[in-house]
Amino acid sequence: MNLERVDLNLLTYLDVLLREKNVTRAAEQLGVTQPAMSNILRRLRVLFNDPLLIRSSEGMTPTERALELQPSIREVLSDLSQILEPRTEFRPLSSNRVFRIMASDYAEATLIPALVKAMRSEAPNVVLDFLTPSDVSYRDMEQGKVDMAINRFNEIPQSFHQVLVWQDSFSCLLHRDSEMVDHFNLRSYLEAQHIWVSKTGMGVGFGVNPEKSGGLGWIDQALARIGKKRKISIFTRHYQMPALLAANADLIATLPTRVARLQAQNLRLVIKEPPFYIPEFELKMAWCPLLHHHPAHRWLRQLILFVARQLIDEERRLEDKAIIHSHLSARYED
Repeated sequence: MNLERVDLNLLTYLDVLLREKNVTRAAEQLGVTQPAMSNILRRLRVLFNDPLLIRSSEGMTPTERALELQPSIREVLSDLSQILEPRTEFRPLSSNRVFRIMASDYAEATLIPALVKAMRSEAPNVVLDFLTPSDVSYRDMEQGKVDMAINRFNEIPQSFHQVLVWQDSFSCLLHRDSEMVDHFNLRSYLEAQHIWVSKTGMGVGFGVNPEKSGGLGWIDQALARIGKKRKISIFTRHYQMPALLAANADLIATLPTRVARLQAQNLRLVIKEPPFYIPEFELKMAWCPLLHHHPAHRWLRQLILFVARQLIDEERRLEDKAIIHSHLSARYED
């Protein structure tokens, strides 16, 4: 193939067509007429010697060849964007850029406060727009409308970049006056009433079915592996519920440990290790290829990881102090 005769704009058109799977919507997004978009699709079919998109009962369905091309097209366009974009250095102190970050409630409770503090020092004029998982779709991210997603991901588009922020375990929160405090074991855990907290998926959320424990997340899946099931009486999508526990001595909340430690600052609450094994989970940040090489975006990613490392180091220092204090107390009692 003679590359000199290939219109590289066709790759942009193909990328949008494969993302939208609709000629009319692709035309609207690219600012061309529907007949012009149909003509572009014909040229693409000739170029790749493949139908690329076929009409079906569900609309336009990509062919196998189109699905093979899609990640490569995204990568090529990202590389072209990097080549053609002027190499301007990002200056945090003078920038007034808006960063849009999708953050789960867990990330907002644990990571975001420290990130905001660092941002106010490093880039005081930068604007942060935090979105919830229900506000954002992967399509929004693919189009560069959202800079970053910080969440626990079960699945994510293959073309996305992602990096581990940290790992976390689970802990249980109880009312200080609960009868379970002094004899907290698997039996008392299963006999109690529980608060279920989770909202990590992308897109609009729906109600849960208490009878389908397999779809309730890490904790209930861990119980199912040992043939057990807990009694859930409260379902919520927010970690900010210490008042529920503080007012009800018969409830237990099983939460990520970093959140549980924050909630346990309430003097009415105590923190306990779960009486069964729950695997750790990973908090990650993910972004689309279009933003991967952008200087401002690289700076944001580096700042997030720096803040995360600082928080982890501070946790370790506090844990070391607690161990030393415990040893000293034991010696004093002896």
